[in-house]
Amino acid sequence: MKKTLFILLMAAWQLASAQTALNTSKTTLVLDTQNGRELGISYYGARLVDADLGQIRFSGLRPEGAYPAFGLKGTTECAIAVTQADGSMTLDLKVTGVERTSWDGGETITVTSADPIYPVIVKNVYKSFYDQDMIETWAEITNTAKASKKNPQTIVLRRYDSGCLPIHVGDVWMCSLYGSWANEGGLTTEPLTRGFKVIKNIDGTRNSHTSHGEVMFSLDGKPQENSGRVIGAALEWGSNYELRVQTNDSDYHHFLAGVSPENAEYYLEAGETFKTPALAYTFSDEGLSGASRNFHHWGRKYRLAHGDVERKILLNSWEGVYFDINEPGMDQMMGDIASMGGELFVMDDGWFGEKYPRLTDNCALGDWKVDKNKLPNGLGWLVKTADKHGIKFGIWIEPEMTNNPSELYDAHPDWVLRAPKRDNVYGRGGTQLVLDLSNPAVQDYIFSIVDGLKKEIPDLDYIKWDSNMNVSAYGSQYLKRQSHLLIEYWRGFEKVCNRIRAAYPDLTIQACASGGGRANWGVLPWFDEFWVSDNTDALQRVYMQWGTSYFFPAIAMASHISATPNHTVHRTTSIKYRIDVAMSGRLGMEIQPKNMTDNEKEVCRKAIAEYKRIRPIVQFGDIYRLVSPYDDKGYASMMHVAADKSAAVFYWWKIKNFQDEHFSLAKFAGLDPDKMYKITELDRVDVRPLFFEGRSFSGKFLMENGLSIPMTNNMRYPEMNSDWSSRVLLLEAE
Repeated sequence: MKKTLFILLMAAWQLASAQTALNTSKTTLVLDTQNGRELGISYYGARLVDADLGQIRFSGLRPEGAYPAFGLKGTTECAIAVTQADGSMTLDLKVTGVERTSWDGGETITVTSADPIYPVIVKNVYKSFYDQDMIETWAEITNTAKASKKNPQTIVLRRYDSGCLPIHVGDVWMCSLYGSWANEGGLTTEPLTRGFKVIKNIDGTRNSHTSHGEVMFSLDGKPQENSGRVIGAALEWGSNYELRVQTNDSDYHHFLAGVSPENAEYYLEAGETFKTPALAYTFSDEGLSGASRNFHHWGRKYRLAHGDVERKILLNSWEGVYFDINEPGMDQMMGDIASMGGELFVMDDGWFGEKYPRLTDNCALGDWKVDKNKLPNGLGWLVKTADKHGIKFGIWIEPEMTNNPSELYDAHPDWVLRAPKRDNVYGRGGTQLVLDLSNPAVQDYIFSIVDGLKKEIPDLDYIKWDSNMNVSAYGSQYLKRQSHLLIEYWRGFEKVCNRIRAAYPDLTIQACASGGGRANWGVLPWFDEFWVSDNTDALQRVYMQWGTSYFFPAIAMASHISATPNHTVHRTTSIKYRIDVAMSGRLGMEIQPKNMTDNEKEVCRKAIAEYKRIRPIVQFGDIYRLVSPYDDKGYASMMHVAADKSAAVFYWWKIKNFQDEHFSLAKFAGLDPDKMYKITELDRVDVRPLFFEGRSFSGKFLMENGLSIPMTNNMRYPEMNSDWSSRVLLLEAE
């Protein structure tokens, strides 16, 4: 009897329900879109055939809330919470319609839900990127009330997530990124257990120092790099966020992500629509690296500024001279990077200030006028000098910030973030302040900085855009609703960036924020790359760049060869080791070349030439992470493989040093098993070549058996020897 009743109920459920499937090349998302019911998600994973799609309800999978609302759901974590105009804190969203449209890269499904009593409509949008196996989702929340002077009908949004994704309970593990200044992109891996897991950031202007708005879920136990089912997710937002995983007594983990609602209630006026940032996610059955490849393909094509353009090899002046900017020094550095094959010189902090010369970090931000005591011939001379050396010129600015003292602050103290009735709260140097980008006058001013530089020196090729202070003073001297501060700050930021890109679409811009504080997909549509960390120590960069590569491609990761002992951690590593780490990202230099030996310059000259040879593979190829530095095996290795598998670059870095070491064979991945690959060592400084130098092996042999990598470098320049060894191999199909 019970069995018969169950079958009848299931049959009735099937007949009464409506499914809407959104496919990519290799994945399927199944939405439950029955009119009059809550929007649900029945399935997300490997692509389903039509026969299985029709039977999915009988597999035991049931639809879980895709955008659960607070007020009538008991213990379920909500994605949206509102206070209605009459004070009610309930919301009941029922599907009223589904629209499917096509675009060049996939399809878009828009599900409209409405409250039957209150004037709230929510559109949950799902956009597929077919070839990249990515889906974006966001919510558009509308207050449909008609207001009057006596009754404004304002609704308060207390929570407004971008999306919710149910994940069936099992042996599910989560990978996330953590860190601090000079230790960004650290990786943590843990099983999901009962309770809540919350990842959040409340910095305001930068959001990827202490944690990241991206996660990966391994559905088959402890995650593996190149096998197993993985879901990856990334919030496309540059400010405060909150990622939550609720695991209660149900059969599902509930993953929710969105803008942090903490102290950020949004007052939605009658007739107004609030659009959340997008949440991007992907599924791969090829492990963590497979999910990363999807993010990289999608990011390079659709999100990263100029994601299809090779990045230049540059020298940045910061660690070389810090604030000691002068014309002879800039000329010398330009000549040195040009002689080593570089293509761009970037003059960092310290070049500006008239009334308040920028001699250290405690003044003049906002006063973007050349200090004529340092650079008497102005910026035009620098561009001409770069042109003389056959390279391009770039410059550092920090346009969202000012100092007290500065001429800008003297003229506009009302432009800084400051809480009403409170004194200024200062940051870096004891004098730094954040400009209020919610103010249109500030937006115009920030645009004028870039516009002015480009008009003064039209050949300016590159801008390093820094951001060295968080929102410490929560208050706007412009806004009436203080809880709107972070939303309006980022709306202002987007307006400025859109204006800059419309005026100067070919300009290269780096996102720097006390190092790696802006490694996120919310910022990168306007930026070509980000500074991974102010810590340029090669050994620690192996760890930081490893974690960062989970979501961001090598073309976006600025990685520089710096001096030794390192300026941050004071570690000594060989020039080869520093080169071999930097060559796994967007190669650059952060050093004073005149302090290098002739041998070091020659090694760099050769390495830069070799990087130009492999640049297309590194910047546009597919990543395969092989041995993680976090696995404590004493070494780490990874690969970039050309899309057509005609060539690959293999990296091997020793990360621990003990006597009597024995490492396993290094296995490769991502190759064509039927192709023969000739092996050439790059950046070779050893007395003797590797025993497999110039030899050819099948892709099958390299992936199944691998090669034995020597554990030390036997340098032909003895002064370059250090505790750390490394190898970079080029594999070319014959």
